[in-house]
Amino acid sequence: MVDIGRFPLADWIDSHPTCRYDLATSGMRGSVAPPPWPAKRPPRELEAELRCELADHLRVPVGRLFLSHGASEANAWVLGYLAGELRRAGGAPTCRVELPEYPPLRDAAQAVGFRLRSDGALAGAAVTSNPRNPEGELWSEERVARFADGTRHLLVDETFREFADRPTLARAGLARLWTTGSFTKFYGADEARVGFVVAPPEVPERFARYVGLVSDELPPASAAMALALLRRFHTVQRSVRRVFERNASALASAFPGHRPPAAPLFFDRLGRSTGHSLAEACLAGSVLVCPGEYFGEPRGVRIALTRRNFPRGLRAYLRARWAVEDPVSARGAEVGALDRAPRRPAQRPLGRRGRRRGRRAR
Repeated sequence: MVDIGRFPLADWIDSHPTCRYDLATSGMRGSVAPPPWPAKRPPRELEAELRCELADHLRVPVGRLFLSHGASEANAWVLGYLAGELRRAGGAPTCRVELPEYPPLRDAAQAVGFRLRSDGALAGAAVTSNPRNPEGELWSEERVARFADGTRHLLVDETFREFADRPTLARAGLARLWTTGSFTKFYGADEARVGFVVAPPEVPERFARYVGLVSDELPPASAAMALALLRRFHTVQRSVRRVFERNASALASAFPGHRPPAAPLFFDRLGRSTGHSLAEACLAGSVLVCPGEYFGEPRGVRIALTRRNFPRGLRAYLRARWAVEDPVSARGAEVGALDRAPRRPAQRPLGRRGRRRGRRAR
């Protein structure tokens, strides 16, 4: 049987399943409790209930919310729809992307006919992840608006938004803004296979007709599992925060000059070596990281902070990094700094709500 694969980044991660330290997988699966197995319910009843509760959770009108089989499918729907709209308006569709960026966003844009622009020139659409994948940086509403300036449509993939404890940009009132999300990262629910789109206020009916042509209803088990996870959001949030904050403290000790990430992602930009050569060296130490070439920036690697054994894996990564980047420098001090990392979470918990809780705890 021929293994067709999905896309290069996923194939890279899936082709190294035996690594002791997985610093490549960006979802919380295996680090938080698995989702409960759902009870049997009529499919349409479950899907309608999930739409209503998810819209209420996001605080957006339910008529603007569309369920998909994952964020990648949701992004593909939006990009395909926008490419058609821009063609009808005249000319070849163009799309603004800022590298490094999550590969399916730019690859799907190209697949439906967009010409990519990364120079700030005028474009029909702009796409970005927020928080950024692979960097873990959270763009403010103002920064997102500046990035989209001069474009007709904006797609923001908010797959990691819950880690930052921020409301969806769909509530911000930006013109022609599309947002997407998923249950696979924060909730660790790869089995659920549920994503969603929040469309701009002016297009739901037209987009609904398009979605009806390219989609199918969710499996009942997927809808029920997502609904159960949504109802235990705060329980999941506490579990995720414990893992994330501890791992973020370890990362801060190893890279003290870097801003703490808003999502469990860190892009380590390298000096002498390529990300691929470092990733290959890491494999020798049973450490899995993602080469930056998949994100459009070859001199770097993406590190995910989602596994419970991340501090030990980060030590092993730093040893490989030291050996490959500059074996005669004092970079080895990074490993020593990590060994002295505090075991308690960082003093400033991540997110607005986390900061309020942190002050009460002190």
